[in-house]
Amino acid sequence: MAGNNAHDAAVAPRALIIIPTYNEKENLPALLDAIFELQPNVHVLVVDDNSPDGTGDIADERAAADHRVHAMHRQGKLGLGTAYVAGFKWALARDYQRIFEMDADFSHQPKYLEDFLAASEDADLVLGCRYMRGGGTENWTFTRKLTSQGGNLYARAILWLPYKDLTGGFKCFRREVLETIDLDSIDSVGYAFQIELTYRAHKAGFRIAEVPIVFPDRERGDSKMSGSIVSEAMVNVVKLRLRR
Repeated sequence: MAGNNAHDAAVAPRALIIIPTYNEKENLPALLDAIFELQPNVHVLVVDDNSPDGTGDIADERAAADHRVHAMHRQGKLGLGTAYVAGFKWALARDYQRIFEMDADFSHQPKYLEDFLAASEDADLVLGCRYMRGGGTENWTFTRKLTSQGGNLYARAILWLPYKDLTGGFKCFRREVLETIDLDSIDSVGYAFQIELTYRAHKAGFRIAEVPIVFPDRERGDSKMSGSIVSEAMVNVVKLRLRR
């Protein structure tokens, strides 16, 4: 969507990529370079949870040198969901028309941004899907595959949703979706947050599309997945279904 000439830049919707970070100094600089190489007109908001490794300082340095980079600092490790909600509110206070969720560890590959932007011409919410033709995972353990696919089946069955990948966190929203959802009422903090957002968008009648992505395991840094995150997702899916 971000083109190579002034005309394309003028007509392309303003896009913001929100990247929550905690100890991602090994990944963030290269990720920003890769994003801007492919999509030079997008902006990026780094939401850092007071990373002890200095990730926030890197974000500040890039923001000072590049008007496309913005940094938000939070007091501590407050969870993925609240990081995105803070980022969404920041985006909605400004004139961004497409708002992305994206991980900092290259599991969400910048090469797919163009596919998301193209799909967002006809869809209000675009989900990156690992479980459709053209999608997949790389270097995952059997246990991780089982947990992910089982979680998706569980959420789809309880919430009666047709989408193949409910737990993924590579997404593109039209701003109207985030304006409609009551962001302050979102209960989930971990990966259940992804399920809840898609469910709410679906219930509100928005058009949702999936695009295939290949999701490689991170090469640098530590995974944020934990047993408590999985447990929260299982409980919150039932809560969503029972809510009136």
